[in-house]
Amino acid sequence: MTQITITINGERISAEVEPRTSLADFLRDDQRLTGTHLGCEHGVCGACTVMVDGVPQRSCIAFAATCDGSEIRTIEDFDDDDVMGDLRDAFTAHHGLQCGYCTPGMLATARDIVTRLPDADEKRIRLELSGNLCRCTGYVGIVNAIKAVLAKRKG
Repeated sequence: MTQITITINGERISAEVEPRTSLADFLRDDQRLTGTHLGCEHGVCGACTVMVDGVPQRSCIAFAATCDGSEIRTIEDFDDDDVMGDLRDAFTAHHGLQCGYCTPGMLATARDIVTRLPDADEKRIRLELSGNLCRCTGYVGIVNAIKAVLAKRKG
């Protein structure tokens, strides 16, 4: 077992983990933060995307032990976040949601785009979203939602 101390959604957590426990499994199974979805478990689909020290990270391919000392934000931590609120509203208005399985990871990535790339055009948005797969929407609504939030924040 490996002892880790990490901050999850603002709460400092100390725990013992098996060295090969993924961050996703630690979040879902040990911390009961089930908003982090598991899809491919190979770092390809992006459903498990969380923020690690302010950067989007595929939690299925990150070991919990390597996150010792890190600050983790999962989808559950964004309830009072203005940018995330705008994104949730825009995803609804622009039909960026269907089954919802990819949505937590997609929203985490979308928030990163909005906060890090305020001048992103559609081509850049699509490039940044390329690590998040959605089988339902065709991405048009998701891209339009992000464009709408970027425009709102500019204006």
